[in-house]
Amino acid sequence: MSFTLPLDDGEISVSLPDCEVTVADPPGGDPVDVRAAADAAVADPHGPELARLADPDDLVTVVVTDVTRATPDDVLVDVLLGQLQRAGVAREQVTVLLGLGLHRPMTDDEIESGLGDHADLATNHDPDRTVQVGTVDDCPVEVHERVADADLVVSTGMVEPHQYAGFSGGAKTVAIGAGSESLIRYTHGPGMLANEGVRLGRVEDNPFREAVDRAGEEIGLDFCLNVTHGPSGCLGASAGRPRAVVRDLAEVGREALSVPVREDYDAVIAGVGAPKDANLYQTTRAATYVVLGDRNPLREGGRVVTPAALPEGAGEGTGERRFYDRLSGAQSADALYEEMRDGYDPGAQRAFVVARALRDHDLYVTDSEHPEIVEGCLMDARESAAEAVDPGSSVLVVPDALDTLLVAGED
Repeated sequence: MSFTLPLDDGEISVSLPDCEVTVADPPGGDPVDVRAAADAAVADPHGPELARLADPDDLVTVVVTDVTRATPDDVLVDVLLGQLQRAGVAREQVTVLLGLGLHRPMTDDEIESGLGDHADLATNHDPDRTVQVGTVDDCPVEVHERVADADLVVSTGMVEPHQYAGFSGGAKTVAIGAGSESLIRYTHGPGMLANEGVRLGRVEDNPFREAVDRAGEEIGLDFCLNVTHGPSGCLGASAGRPRAVVRDLAEVGREALSVPVREDYDAVIAGVGAPKDANLYQTTRAATYVVLGDRNPLREGGRVVTPAALPEGAGEGTGERRFYDRLSGAQSADALYEEMRDGYDPGAQRAFVVARALRDHDLYVTDSEHPEIVEGCLMDARESAAEAVDPGSSVLVVPDALDTLLVAGED
């Protein structure tokens, strides 16, 4: 059987003639026009309209997602600026802050591509320019000074499956993206990530999601405009109060992205594609989403195979470097997992969850520009996905692993 998988901005064809292949195709949902959906969302938000929250003399900071998320921020920011203009807020009073977290700064070309005509308003987040605005569970909540000093704080976001938050978006764009190491250290630490409620696809009763939402309230996030998407494109938009926005779009996402799994497989081939396959840090989300989701589809000793371009190698940000240092310096997955249970620096949490997955399953990365980095991080590199699958294997193909929720199916 032959099938296609994403690689960078294109596709590759994979043929497994000697294998029994099943393709996990989520329902996908019906695509909507992004601008029309965003306009409708801000016109009928959860809570007050943005134009009613703003005063003409307000200094406004809009926190947006970074290059690792395919959020249509050019459209969303344009819609938000239109609402602010209705309230009499001049464009010069608005700062667009790129919510990097501990990722690398975005380049000028990336900013222009992501924000279009509004790129001139953008500034990269710098974790060293944060001030404390509150606490969550005795953890300091620190945020970029442009957010702390703003009269009105607004954000965009992509509500998509997230390993820890259940679904991303909402307050996470500001609390993590524009925050400091303190909250990242707390929410991404071993004590939090080992909690059973911290799980892909779960929003309710998720301690990680709750901590991020409370941090957003401490920061004073006033209004957010988020979208969700599936294989067919944008599936909807929601605006207003962050908690309600996430619940709203997570429901849409779960319905569109869930695939029941009723048997175990020798291998899962998990597609990623751009922008997530730019580096190994982001690429490994495919494997951990498969192994540590609602339903692990692999038999004992099964493997995950992910084609990924990796033009940035392991990654260039602080978190990516810590991830690489931990994995490349480890003797084994078991040893690394046990060592990291005592704690680690923010950003290294991806090494912790990868080690957790590697204790039970081999992870193969194929078609990459940097096989040596893959091999140096306790994983296996192959030139093609076909070379990473043993003949006669039962194989589950998940073409879009980051937008597919593998859930338990009835036998």
